[in-house]
Amino acid sequence: MEYPFLSHHGGTRGVTGSCHQLHLDPHTSLLVDCGLEQGSDAAPGAESAPLGFSIEGIQALIVTHVHLDHVGRIPALLAAGYRGPILCSEPSAKLLPLVLEDAYRLVVSSEPAQVARYLALLESLVTPLPFAQWHNLVEADGLVCRIRLQRAGHLLGSAYVECDVQRTGQDGSSRIVFSGDLGAPNNPLLRPVQPPERADLLVLESTYGDRLHPDRSERQQRLEAAIDRALTDQGTILIPAFSLGRTQELLYELEDILHRKGLLSAEGEITGNDALIWSRLPIILDSPLALRITQAYRELHRFWSDEARQRLSEGRKPLAFEQLLCIDGHAKHQQVVNYLKSTGRPAIVIAGNGMCSGGRIVNYLKAMLGDSRHEVIFVGYQGRGTPGAVIQGSAVGSEYAWVELDGERIEIHAKVMTLGGYSAHADQQGLIRFALGRASAAKQVVLVHGERESKSVLAKALAHRFAQLGNEVSVTVPP
Repeated sequence: MEYPFLSHHGGTRGVTGSCHQLHLDPHTSLLVDCGLEQGSDAAPGAESAPLGFSIEGIQALIVTHVHLDHVGRIPALLAAGYRGPILCSEPSAKLLPLVLEDAYRLVVSSEPAQVARYLALLESLVTPLPFAQWHNLVEADGLVCRIRLQRAGHLLGSAYVECDVQRTGQDGSSRIVFSGDLGAPNNPLLRPVQPPERADLLVLESTYGDRLHPDRSERQQRLEAAIDRALTDQGTILIPAFSLGRTQELLYELEDILHRKGLLSAEGEITGNDALIWSRLPIILDSPLALRITQAYRELHRFWSDEARQRLSEGRKPLAFEQLLCIDGHAKHQQVVNYLKSTGRPAIVIAGNGMCSGGRIVNYLKAMLGDSRHEVIFVGYQGRGTPGAVIQGSAVGSEYAWVELDGERIEIHAKVMTLGGYSAHADQQGLIRFALGRASAAKQVVLVHGERESKSVLAKALAHRFAQLGNEVSVTVPP
């Protein structure tokens, strides 16, 4: 068998469960991500299932970012006896324990001593690496492997992984690149993606390999218009949002809207009444996990984009502004739900979970979906069959005018809107640009982390674009 070669333990059937093993020789390998299959990709009981592959010879786990579809099987990895390093970026090292603690409490045990033991083990293995610096990982028997993490622009700390493999007597080295999840451009909080210098083998995500994203420049204006409409109707805006990444991006943009409104009122360009209404509008963040992650984002501000750090230097607080109200305890959460339902006071509520299949957003929806004053705004993908998809479908003239939540049939009279431009994944154009690299284009591309149609369309688009530029490429899709 010729080395290095790949085997895949997830991320090949759909858009979740990323887990790829790079075999360097018969006894030595690296694991890139150890994610959980979710939604329609997952078998029943996937959250608590055994690992499903041998850990023998794995020298290190390299984490591209901390979404559960890339790290959710780490508890199973540890249960299988893995005690090697968990390598990741510095921001991911801070975020990973938060995400996995929450998942552990929900799936395995919430018993304090057991959670503490699990976190102590996890944190003893996590090894943060700086971006853009080579790290020697394997040096034995004429084999040298080093890795480098580069910013992927998907969420704070997300990285793609460059593996450089060289053997004694071999001219040059083999460069294997794992994209992880690549971000869309113009994320206000994150620094942009720079394609790799080169890749002999590129393992490339394909989530949106079959489409182009809408222009992101208008999304803030659309969000502002929706809030203006809610203020007029004296209603509450409910935003189901994922705790990690999307919530922080929304808070950043809401702060910017409020800041501009304040500046405009000072210049006399909007009425005093409008400014007064906006100045009293509470932005309610109701998610314990999102609160902890947002606090971590604040502490990790040195990894923000230049624009975001400039705002901090001007004295602004993009993730901790005055009108932001944070709800932690369940009793307070229920008080807020009852208050907003009974008073009709305008507010913006950001609560988990993102697909309305559980979490605190469900209580808000049960209380307010039946009232046309209120509005639900979706800013993320809604998986087929989820309550979020049903509610979203009610906005486009489908037969659905009700949704089942906690076993109750809830009629939908609230307005429903989908706000585009918040995708955290690169589109087809961004994926092709990444594969073309900076100095030289990829020679072989393996497509993972996408539905069958997305992979098929992207494979054709890659072949066409490479041929236009006179480059040869082999594109494969793992079975």
